[in-house]
Amino acid sequence: MVLPGATIGVLGSGQLGRMFAISARRMGYRVHTFSPDEDTPTGQVADLEINAAYDDLDAVRKFASGVSVVTFEFENVPGATAEAAAACAPVRPAGDVLHVTQHRLREKTFLAKHGFPVTEFHAVRSEAALRQAWHGPSILKSAGFGYDGKGQFTIRNVDEIGDAWKHMRQEAVLESMVDFECEFSVVAARTEDGNFIHYEPSRNNHVRGILDICSSPAALPPNVVRDAVAMTRSLLESLCVVGVLCVEFFLTRTGKILVNELAPRPHNSGHLTIDACITSQFEQQLRAVCGLPLGSPRMFRPAAMANLLGDLWDGGEPDWRAACSLPAAKLHLYGKLAARPGRKMGHLTATADTPGEAETLVRRARASLL
Repeated sequence: MVLPGATIGVLGSGQLGRMFAISARRMGYRVHTFSPDEDTPTGQVADLEINAAYDDLDAVRKFASGVSVVTFEFENVPGATAEAAAACAPVRPAGDVLHVTQHRLREKTFLAKHGFPVTEFHAVRSEAALRQAWHGPSILKSAGFGYDGKGQFTIRNVDEIGDAWKHMRQEAVLESMVDFECEFSVVAARTEDGNFIHYEPSRNNHVRGILDICSSPAALPPNVVRDAVAMTRSLLESLCVVGVLCVEFFLTRTGKILVNELAPRPHNSGHLTIDACITSQFEQQLRAVCGLPLGSPRMFRPAAMANLLGDLWDGGEPDWRAACSLPAAKLHLYGKLAARPGRKMGHLTATADTPGEAETLVRRARASLL
């Protein structure tokens, strides 16, 4: 067990690490962060920011030797980095969880092999293989290092295959498009001794492949919630996750649940837990990797979250005063140094008597920024 007063190491330095570090410091832990960048969202609130390349394994080992446990805030940390850290301190979740979830083809293969329902998919390594695999509207996704819609191309007809491969030119996964009713996610946590908690599912709306709005509890049939939570628990157990895992799902128009993607860390759709739940997903990650008892995930009130992308800065500094004038809205900014289109700069949350009312409030708060 890693008790308060100890030092936690975080591989990665973005906004997820920032919110994790805030939770950790509130509970009396010190936080060290490791990434190639300087003055990062995590580094701004950590006790120590170490700047080195992920493939500088000597620096990684030195970093891990100075902490009691290592976790990560995004899954694109190289496997060799996690292995080097594990030689000096426990890494939670373990590097083999990273190995599966940072590569779409390995992830889809793992899901199918273990009996989890997924959309039809094919491995693609050449244009010829792509042409052979394509049998209708599909999405071509890079096998590795893709997020927020990056490395994805929709192919609706055969004439678009050549152009899609021209832009891809790397190992990829071709997935059949799903006629879905909605997208939703379940964030859950698991300890080393198998204790498990889950949050209420969030209903997610994406724009250009990036999460735009989510609300919780999701308006889903009870049997869908039950089955999705059961799948989530089974996934954490199958992967032996120690920490937090988010499972993104499709609900088809025929009522079938499909697993879309896994994220072995706190997730964008779980940010609302900071303001709406007894224990946030970030504190839950801390508790799990330190071997502490998990906290209650119970919601105080329904909630919604709206992402704030760099596009909001196109007309100058957003009107923060206007958003903060709405009493039910909470502003979270990540301390990023430059706003760019599509870049997540922060988020807003709102709570209300119903998820729909919370969504209306958070949309109103975001609109007021302009």
